[in-house]
Amino acid sequence: MERVIVCIKPIPDPKEWHLLRMDPVTKTLIREGIPSVINPLDKHALEAALEIKDTLGAEVVLLSMAPPFTKPVLREALAMGADRAFLLSDRVFAGSDSLTTARILAAGIRKIGEFDLVFCGNFTLDGSTAQVPSQLAECLSIPNVMHINKMELKKEGGLFLTQQIESGYVYLEAETPILLSFTKKANKPRFISFLEMLEAEKRDISVWNNSDLGLDESSIGLAGAPTKMADLLLCQKKRAGIRIEGSPEEIAQGLAERIYQWGIL
Repeated sequence: MERVIVCIKPIPDPKEWHLLRMDPVTKTLIREGIPSVINPLDKHALEAALEIKDTLGAEVVLLSMAPPFTKPVLREALAMGADRAFLLSDRVFAGSDSLTTARILAAGIRKIGEFDLVFCGNFTLDGSTAQVPSQLAECLSIPNVMHINKMELKKEGGLFLTQQIESGYVYLEAETPILLSFTKKANKPRFISFLEMLEAEKRDISVWNNSDLGLDESSIGLAGAPTKMADLLLCQKKRAGIRIEGSPEEIAQGLAERIYQWGIL
């Protein structure tokens, strides 16, 4: 096994989602000015790739479609131990839905060259469609398995996979090439030291635009997207407070009664 490509998506920091806005004309999210982080499940996909690198010496290549200001997110992924990073960035990519995103990522993968495995997170927090992995596999004409909870390498090559389903688990054997997408149960992403982050700041990130990929502009971005956002609604979670008054003994008794009623203990 020589190369694993990991798709990484920078997403708006969930702590700052109250700042998200939607362009009233294009119906796309306005992300500028909001810090970006690695989509959490993508870290588990990257960790799975790095475990293969640790065992077999495979090259781990990062691939992302995002604006240029998200480079620090890719540098964090490089600090985890990836070998190279490619950023697909072009104004014509803006407004892509899951299908057009898959087309662009597939073109990037084909340009990188031969691969054994493509890894993704099971879904992204900002979109949560869980559609890109299967669409990307279709664009690449390779099989895919989603909801991976555990991955083991076979001695003779190939993989043992544990896939989570609604009523339990499915145990599979798989051969390469294949696309896998991982859940948070798959592993624990490794710790990044300060020195590794400093070293990653010196690493090059290759940036490709559509001139490099050669895609028909009518099939990508907002122009090629068969689905579009209708609206953006940010739900505010509020809890009704209960005030217990009285003497310290009465307050303690009232608190104990509510803890019992709510089944907390």
